[in-house]
Amino acid sequence: MRVYTVILGGGKGSRLSPLTRHRAKPAVPLGGKYRLIDITLSNAINSGFRHIAVLTQFNSASLNAHIAHTYRFDMFGAGGVDVLAAEQTDDHTDWFQGTADAVRKQFRQLEAAKVEHVLILSGDHMYRMDYREIYERHLETQADATVSVIQVPRAEVTGLGVLYADEEGQIRTFREKPSATEDIRDVLPPAALRERWGLGNDDYLVNMGVYLFRLDALRDALADPQNLDFGKDILPRMVAERKVMAHHFTGYWRDIGTIESFFEANLALTAEEPAFRFHMPGAPIYTRQRFLPATKFLDARVSRSIVSDGCLLFGATLENSVIGIRSRVQRGASLKDVVMMGADYYEDDDTREANRKRGVLPIGIGPGTILERAIIDKNARVGANCVLRGAIGRPDQDGDGWAVRDGIVIVPKDATLPDGTVV
Repeated sequence: MRVYTVILGGGKGSRLSPLTRHRAKPAVPLGGKYRLIDITLSNAINSGFRHIAVLTQFNSASLNAHIAHTYRFDMFGAGGVDVLAAEQTDDHTDWFQGTADAVRKQFRQLEAAKVEHVLILSGDHMYRMDYREIYERHLETQADATVSVIQVPRAEVTGLGVLYADEEGQIRTFREKPSATEDIRDVLPPAALRERWGLGNDDYLVNMGVYLFRLDALRDALADPQNLDFGKDILPRMVAERKVMAHHFTGYWRDIGTIESFFEANLALTAEEPAFRFHMPGAPIYTRQRFLPATKFLDARVSRSIVSDGCLLFGATLENSVIGIRSRVQRGASLKDVVMMGADYYEDDDTREANRKRGVLPIGIGPGTILERAIIDKNARVGANCVLRGAIGRPDQDGDGWAVRDGIVIVPKDATLPDGTVV
């Protein structure tokens, strides 16, 4: 398949702050041991699309390192994952100004690969997809561009790109992120298409951020420097001039764009039958191999939770929580509805003792601490007998070593909360 896959990983991710304060959004840890970028990269690899580029810009150091340590293809197989960072050249002297502008400024690499089609993906969505299906529809319909869409009821459309496709699935109208009160009945799918795709009477077709272009059609679309973004500029103009088809995707899909969506997507993994699974026979989600020991439970009580590799739980209580690699939770601590990202390294006994003498708390959760509706980022140090409780509807706040977003208490990466802290 002459397809080059481009994953967009360069946005600021301001709606996920403070989790994106020191990392790109696709590098945010997810599900205890993965990163967001792992999902899209794994989908591409499992689909047989092995010529991949990841475009990066903001806070990209950890993302670049993760890709370099994880996605090493063997020397006897074709393909690989290239990281293409924003850079100043004779042709371009500024940073990426949008998703389309990012691809425009790296278009030389696409042409040098001598491909016929370009698959454009977002690096911050949670879904499992075989991209060969959209490729087959793209070829079958002889489209200039094909957009993967999902069906969404009107109440959930706000903030997403909505499109209208005719009876054959050709896109005729594209509307980017309508407001909750905007009348969008004019883009309700026609009856024939609703019947063919099994859509409800109140279902709309929403852009997933998965695009497949013929190379020459993409080149023409990017020729206008005013086209900065695929959703706002490229697609609305292409549907009026080119054949743009919709590909109906029926699986699970979630945009991890806010703290609340990130939090809920993580906790949803603890369900007995979660809508998204990181492992499927023949199509797993890959991540970095760390060769960590098995987790040790010492008098701990755990219910409806995920506990990753290399953790130490001393008499703690966990309920409906996701615990990341190398996490350490001390005796008497209680965690309910908590996403704990873990640690990048272990502190050995000598280091912990030296830190204690200097008044430095150990990485992890201290004894007697209570956490509810909280996110604990990597390498955070939470002292003894702290109480951190989020609540739905609680206003956003910023404190010393903590923040509240969407009613969720967040302890940022590398932050320290002293003994007895109450938030």
